[in-house]
Amino acid sequence: MAEDRQPGFMSEFWGFLRQNKKWWLTPILIVLFLLIVLVIISQTPLAPFIYPFF
Repeated sequence: MAEDRQPGFMSEFWGFLRQNKKWWLTPILIVLFLLIVLVIISQTPLAPFIYPFF
């Protein structure tokens, strides 16, 4: 058992979505991910380049 690799987070999450039919979680998580990316980018020198789009 020690030699078996444990599945990663994304493969476990994909299995959860498939097994439990929780497809409604996908858009929520995508929007949450995009907001996190926006916050991270806004704290970098790239911030002035994203302001014209909002």
